[in-house]
Amino acid sequence: MPHPTPTAEPLPFERDAVAPPVPPAYQPALAIRPAAIAEFDALVHELQPDAARVDAARLQRLAGWLAALPASEARRVIDDRMQRLQELHAMVDDPAWDCDPALRVRLDKLFAYIDRNDDLIPDPTPLLGLLDDVLLLELAWPTFAAEADDFRDFCAYRRLEHPHGEPAEQRAAWMRDRQAELALLQHNARVNDSHYANGRTPEPVFRIA
Repeated sequence: MPHPTPTAEPLPFERDAVAPPVPPAYQPALAIRPAAIAEFDALVHELQPDAARVDAARLQRLAGWLAALPASEARRVIDDRMQRLQELHAMVDDPAWDCDPALRVRLDKLFAYIDRNDDLIPDPTPLLGLLDDVLLLELAWPTFAAEADDFRDFCAYRRLEHPHGEPAEQRAAWMRDRQAELALLQHNARVNDSHYANGRTPEPVFRIA
């Protein structure tokens, strides 16, 4: 299974990724010290050990791909991922959400890098200034994906169900309801398996609205 990414359209970073051909006129010049790339790669793998390796050739190819896109599309590539970053900030700041301490440490390191202006590609660089930030988020995302998905589901639950109580009680209500739904699905699956085993067409026993 492919590793999770912040958006449904992964960045074409790995060697086997398919990227559109880049006209020579769109090849941006990236003057990045090898030591800086090695430091960035070390941070990536501290956050997500199974991530693809970051090297100069891949960075140059990714920068060329982004520069070859129409300006509005290139902006969307960046903005969509920065939006996911804002969701991670919201997750950390939400009093109802208690992140695992080890995950919180990794999030703090992610935020600290992205808050820098003098990172691998300086933020003021036209078009490409945030490319390293979104690449870090992309490669590290498998570390945060499950927690981010749960938090997004909790936010939807809180918005629709309006659970009562203190923040911790609201999260507890969400967990109880989701566990009850899971138990119901498992029960229905067992009933359906029993019907199949007996040669009967299963009928729905319960339905979750």
